Amino acid sequence: MIGDPVRLKTAALLVLLGLLTMLAGIGQLTFWAPSETVTASVPSDTKAAPLTVIDQKLIALHDGPVKIKIQGEGNFIVATGRPDDVQAWVGETAHNTLTGVSADQKSLEVSSADGEATAPSPAGSDLWVSTEDASGDLDYTWNPPADGEWSLLVAGDGTQPAPSSISMTFPNNATTPWAVPLIVLGIIIILIGAALPFIAKALSNRRKHDDDEPRDGGETTTLPVQSSTAKSPGVEAHTTQSPTTQSPTVQPPAGDRGRRPGAGTEGPALRVTALAATLAAVLVGGTAVAAQATTTPEATTTSSAAATAEGGTPVMLESQLQRILEQVASTVDAADAAKDAAKLAPRVDKMELQIRTQNYKIRSAVSAYEPRMPVRATKLQSSVISTKRDWPRTVFALTQGEGNVVPQVLTLVQLSPRENYKLWGSAPLQPGTNFPSFPIPRNGTEAVPASDSTGLAYSGNEALEILSEMLTNPDSPNRSKLADGQSSPYIAGALAYQADTVKNGTSANFKFTHTPVTNQTVVLRTADGGAVVVGRLDFAFEGTPKAAGDKLVLEDDSAVFAGGKETTTGMVLNFAESVAVYIPPAGSADPMKLVAATRGLVGASFK
Repeated sequence: MIGDPVRLKTAALLVLLGLLTMLAGIGQLTFWAPSETVTASVPSDTKAAPLTVIDQKLIALHDGPVKIKIQGEGNFIVATGRPDDVQAWVGETAHNTLTGVSADQKSLEVSSADGEATAPSPAGSDLWVSTEDASGDLDYTWNPPADGEWSLLVAGDGTQPAPSSISMTFPNNATTPWAVPLIVLGIIIILIGAALPFIAKALSNRRKHDDDEPRDGGETTTLPVQSSTAKSPGVEAHTTQSPTTQSPTVQPPAGDRGRRPGAGTEGPALRVTALAATLAAVLVGGTAVAAQATTTPEATTTSSAAATAEGGTPVMLESQLQRILEQVASTVDAADAAKDAAKLAPRVDKMELQIRTQNYKIRSAVSAYEPRMPVRATKLQSSVISTKRDWPRTVFALTQGEGNVVPQVLTLVQLSPRENYKLWGSAPLQPGTNFPSFPIPRNGTEAVPASDSTGLAYSGNEALEILSEMLTNPDSPNRSKLADGQSSPYIAGALAYQADTVKNGTSANFKFTHTPVTNQTVVLRTADGGAVVVGRLDFAFEGTPKAAGDKLVLEDDSAVFAGGKETTTGMVLNFAESVAVYIPPAGSADPMKLVAATRGLVGASFK
């Protein structure tokens, strides 16, 4: 009768513990559940700087969208770019970098770098995939524009301190891993508590039944009883015992030794209760801490890093290229319409700047002179984006639009991080010629040094040397190395022009040379392992009278530069040739192919 109340109390305690454990699990999912977001801010004592960088590791610290709140005085900009582009643009300028979140999740960790006190305004830089302009304050939700790593640059005009009041709200990565286990454990404990009285009673009844049955091997041997006066050998008895005889002692079976009365009933229940109580106490006690803990993961490896390992990240997205092309086309249109070379400066350089500048001079004096082919961005047929991330950087674009009878190959070059891409050259696609296939823009294409022929039939420099030799000498021994030889439209036209000049100029001697300009040669690898080399040739056309008194008469366009139309001493005409040549991969039996070409008069002088 004594065991029944104990069993009932034990069962009630287990049910109570089970309920508490279930409550703890439910609490982790409800009233102990962590906040869905955490917000961290830049410490108020952060040193002012003209630029602030939000590092890609901080942006990628938590999965999901990141909300950024920025407050500052006046106008400022938030620019998105690849981490190496942002660092390259920052350069030696003093700046702060937001690198992480403090342990208490309330402050942003900031590292400061001393340097130059000012920087140019980052607004309008081609490095940025996108920008956000603001005045006073900005609530900005970060979403990556593409795969890979990204950083943010916050700045005013570069001369004033960048906004210092910045807070970032992240999705909270805190988890409640014990919620479901606690609920399940609570149910198990409740079931055990409910079943305990019945199980314990059944075990007790079975044990009593077993005790009433004879036990095999349960008999014991009765030892002789020693009298109180008996002495053990060597031991003297000092205690006087009653003369009564002792009863034989029966020893319990070995399995029942040491068992206390009642232990068969309450013992197992108490042990189960103690174990359950200890486990439940530990789990319940750690519930609140587990629910509030926030995991701070290491920045994960992104596809940008993987791309770098496989050959590099493209220097821009195709959307950036489209934006740049539109700006280049708009700049060239305005300059062409005004015949003003100064308007070309922001977006045109090198050969293209020289050719268009001289074209404007000729057209200002000779109204019938043909203008240079317009630059269009309305139809981007092919994008060739380099993975060469140091400077200078180069991209090709095949475009066509109003005024372009055939597509033209545009070569855009960025000389340094703080400079924008400029148009170095444009050349119309040769009639009947297909532009080679390149890797898709998001993967980018490998840039090859002009002197390197690794994996190619010829290096870029060798290809231009062979082309220039063929343009100079119609009987060049290298004719077979370039497809179609003299029948190529541009090659055939150049050779015909030179032959006609010699034929018609009976009173003069003529010399023609085509020379590659090696510092403007760019080579990008094609999808088939070959490459396209784009470069410049300087075409010099010299004429000298055969006899004293013989005259050379210049065309109106050449006379603009020479300062007159006639000479008895000789003359030199200078042209710039923009060319693109396809080079097959090493081991291919195919010859090279002239893909695009054009020329423009850039000078004339008398000897």
